[in-house]
Amino acid sequence: MKTTPYLIIAIALVLSFGINALLIGRALQRFKMEDRSVNVKGLSEREVKADLVVWNLQIRFVYDNLLEGNTKIEEAKKKVVDFLVQNQISKEDIIIEGISIIDKRANQYENVQQMNTPRYLITQIIQIRSSNVDLVQKVSRMTGELLQAGVVISNNEYGNPIQYYFTRLNDIKPEMISEATKNAREAALKFATENSANLDRLKKANQGLFTIVDRTAALSTGEGGYAPSTNDLFKKVRVVISAEYSIN
Repeated sequence: MKTTPYLIIAIALVLSFGINALLIGRALQRFKMEDRSVNVKGLSEREVKADLVVWNLQIRFVYDNLLEGNTKIEEAKKKVVDFLVQNQISKEDIIIEGISIIDKRANQYENVQQMNTPRYLITQIIQIRSSNVDLVQKVSRMTGELLQAGVVISNNEYGNPIQYYFTRLNDIKPEMISEATKNAREAALKFATENSANLDRLKKANQGLFTIVDRTAALSTGEGGYAPSTNDLFKKVRVVISAEYSIN
């Protein structure tokens, strides 16, 4: 009879270990079931046309006499504006920026040869900012007429003088997000089907940044990214949705 307490303790320990093993087994089974998931990406792309164009026309002269240089700039400016208006560019779309004057002799780093060149570099920027992108593109190819009128348009040292922008992203955002989400789900469903599983709930999803790149840049860089996006009339808009789905 003295062994009875020990027997009871032994039985209790066996039962305890058995129950713990059962609970751990079920917990591991549930964990494995809950842990089965698939990560997918859904892509949506649109090719769009720019709806805003900015064209910077730069007139530049060098003169020793500042007043003569200023007169020359004013004459050239009038010819440019007349040329634009005659070709149906709206006056409201023409922005005359301030004249820039650089006194080259005021630069202490100028060498002797440069000191013998005309003193003043006078620059006038005329900007056209318009939603009529087709018209501005057409007129931008007609600047030879200005050359015939004695007006030389200087190259823009900061890049392409004509730039195209797409500003209506908010108009297409909802549809593109919906399409990317649908494509992500279809990719997850395909994965589950091919692996003899069932697609369950969406666990989480993340939306990537919208990117707008030139159509030609998108072709050369594959997935687009952050290539220069203002040189082409046509753009590629892209967004990616990353999603995680449970499968069972």
